[in-house]
Amino acid sequence: MRVIFAGTPEFARVALERLHAAGFEIALVMTQPDRPAGRGMKLQPSPVKQWALDHGVPVAQPRSLRLDGKYPEEAAAGRDAILAAQADVMVVAAYGLILPQWVLDTPPLGCLNIHASLLPRWRGAAPIHRAIEAGDSDTGVTIMQMDAGLDTGDMLLIERLAIAPEDSTATLHDRLAELGGRMVVEALQRAPGGGLTRTPQPADGITYAHKIEKAEAHIDWALSADQIARRVRAFDPFPGAQTALGSEVIKVWAAAVADGPAVPAAGRVPGQVLALDADSVAVQCGQGVLRLRVLQRAGGKRLPVADFLRGFALSPGAVLGQAAA
Repeated sequence: MRVIFAGTPEFARVALERLHAAGFEIALVMTQPDRPAGRGMKLQPSPVKQWALDHGVPVAQPRSLRLDGKYPEEAAAGRDAILAAQADVMVVAAYGLILPQWVLDTPPLGCLNIHASLLPRWRGAAPIHRAIEAGDSDTGVTIMQMDAGLDTGDMLLIERLAIAPEDSTATLHDRLAELGGRMVVEALQRAPGGGLTRTPQPADGITYAHKIEKAEAHIDWALSADQIARRVRAFDPFPGAQTALGSEVIKVWAAAVADGPAVPAAGRVPGQVLALDADSVAVQCGQGVLRLRVLQRAGGKRLPVADFLRGFALSPGAVLGQAAA
């Protein structure tokens, strides 16, 4: 079976590697244009493109596939590459471009998407982050037959995966990537013989995983300790939960809910540092107390609290979240 693979980040690269290892012929890789990254902000290939370069697979990087859109010449070049690949199927995983109808209709077996949620929950761009932020107990992967809607296509395979209490987006991402790679191999092995059953998504339970914005990184200490702890895990590795103390910006990479009053006691305000010990900084929240365990200063490294406090003056009574005037 000849496969066009469309994807960009590490999540997609894992699936591409699994398809190749299973013996599928990767006829073409499509991925986002190179982006500036690193201290020097040099253009860097995506993980999917780097895999293609390492394996001698043709690469197409159009900014759009809409023939009547902003980049018609790039879309036309993308169309030519897709037609020349003569693929049986396109596999899509976190590609980052909307596929117009002509793309969906081109491969005989259509376009299959690897989506990191239990559809119809968490359609959209950031399903892993939003599942953790919402406190979901489980998530999973859905292999979906793509249509023109936003993650609205029929489900072909679906498998659950538990979210551990300590999971961050980084750790959950890795397990979901492995699951998605295994499932898409199974889907393509079963597809030619009609072994996949298309199940329409239910009309109930639809939620949308909107793209993560950097502004969401700022901790609102008026929220409950549980809500903030979930956000800390959801925003690791990007954008990283952060708070201010005077002119300093501190990133919080690990935190745990502590025993404490449901609402601040008299004289306490959300964001107030209550106590410091060898492994945590206790901070009052709108409801409950949060213990910060791993912190980072701008330009520094992630450090356990004990190491962080050796180079940073912090004392009970300080109020986090208040930037310098």
